[in-house]
Amino acid sequence: MTNNAHDFSLADALEATEDWDALDDSFESGYADENGYSADEDPEDANPTAGAMELAERHALKRVASLRTELEDITEVEYRQLRLERVVLVGVWAGGTQTDAENSLAELALLAETAGSEVLEAIYQRRQAPDPATYIGRGKVEALKEIVAATGADTVIADGELAPSQLRNLEDRTGVKVVDRTALILDIFAQHAKSREGQAQVELAQLSYMKQRLRGWGGNLSRQAGGRVAGGAGIGGRGPGETKIETDRRRINTKIAKLNRELKAMKGTRDTKRADRLRHHIPAVAIAGYTNAGKSSLLNRLTGAGVLVEDALFATLDPTTRRTTTEDGRVFTMSDTVGFVRHLPHQLIEAFRSTLEEVADADLVVHVVDGAHPDPEGQLASVREVFAEIGAADVPELVVINKADIADPLVIGRLLRTEPHSVAVSAKTGEGIDEAIKAVEADLPRPSVEFSALVPYERGDLVNRLHQHGEIDHLEHTAEGTMLKGRANADLAGELAAYTN
Repeated sequence: MTNNAHDFSLADALEATEDWDALDDSFESGYADENGYSADEDPEDANPTAGAMELAERHALKRVASLRTELEDITEVEYRQLRLERVVLVGVWAGGTQTDAENSLAELALLAETAGSEVLEAIYQRRQAPDPATYIGRGKVEALKEIVAATGADTVIADGELAPSQLRNLEDRTGVKVVDRTALILDIFAQHAKSREGQAQVELAQLSYMKQRLRGWGGNLSRQAGGRVAGGAGIGGRGPGETKIETDRRRINTKIAKLNRELKAMKGTRDTKRADRLRHHIPAVAIAGYTNAGKSSLLNRLTGAGVLVEDALFATLDPTTRRTTTEDGRVFTMSDTVGFVRHLPHQLIEAFRSTLEEVADADLVVHVVDGAHPDPEGQLASVREVFAEIGAADVPELVVINKADIADPLVIGRLLRTEPHSVAVSAKTGEGIDEAIKAVEADLPRPSVEFSALVPYERGDLVNRLHQHGEIDHLEHTAEGTMLKGRANADLAGELAAYTN
């Protein structure tokens, strides 16, 4: 019998693979994974910053537009993909120009997309004041109902803060969920808050908003049995006659009081750190401005902080403080703060007041504005309104016009003329960053006490502190010690008194 199969030798097979390592290393598979890495790249080798890792974690939870209604089977969803809410936007143009109304509605669309929604349609109505019953007029409500039915939307978002009665009336007439601008912003804050203090501040703002909008439908209006009843239904209540909605409101008030106590304790820690900086006369610079203007990108560019950067509204909420030095060695701190927006909810300003105090207590505010935005002057005005509310209107201000690489040069020129103390930069490309650093250093508070001292060499620690916290105009090494002339704060000048000429 003849065997037609080839004889197999393991040694010959191994020998045939010896030249494989000598192949051209420039070969690429041509395929890339969903994160943009090619087959021969390992994202773990990139030494990502904390911000990059947080951004990757945020993008790991994806939303898709293909699963839209509750009738679809969503039990087998690959990669934890979530359904998008389909929303219709509605606004009232009660003042200002038509461009202002359109910009406000465009910003609302960006807020809705940041919260994870799919915007289907947007309409606004011209009227002197919002309708007290339905926010928009009766005829516009019918038109809105037709749009909701035609598009299959499941949510309506109003560009304003609605009264409880307006919310209820709109929901009854459109047949879908209705939320207002305040609730939308609170939802975005709840998604992006990471620190314990930030989460407590957002929860406090949400509870303050919710307390006035509790609804008494059905069983919520039923009387609660008090005392010892079967099943313990009356435990925790205040006796016969208390309604469910009253019980809910009382529990919300209890939770608000608890959160205020926790935030007060956290504020003590923040005040201790601030007092330490003041004791050592370390100047503080706060980066503030409109949301998505590039504050975190600017902080990364100036200090190498490595915080999260994302093209989204309210991408970062938790303040980040970094220690840095001027060109001549003086130490100061630079802090990134929460972004602002038109009609920022009052609940958020109150809840984040301890965080916003970083701006009010700063020695300099770097006010970042998006030069590529359709209405940069509106951004400046909206942020300055919040400055006035938190007591930061008198803090020295340096306006930094960001995104100069994509902004219209005519707009940049107009802003530079309107804001005399301003610089134009691009945090992405580095354009104008050196000029911005020089402007910040020039605006830092300067020591007020002049000195001239001969410091012995064994007091090198004193010379080092003069470099960090003072200004040295003349330095000369002599046989007796280091001859110094310059300016320092009162405490440091007092220590130099023993060595003054």
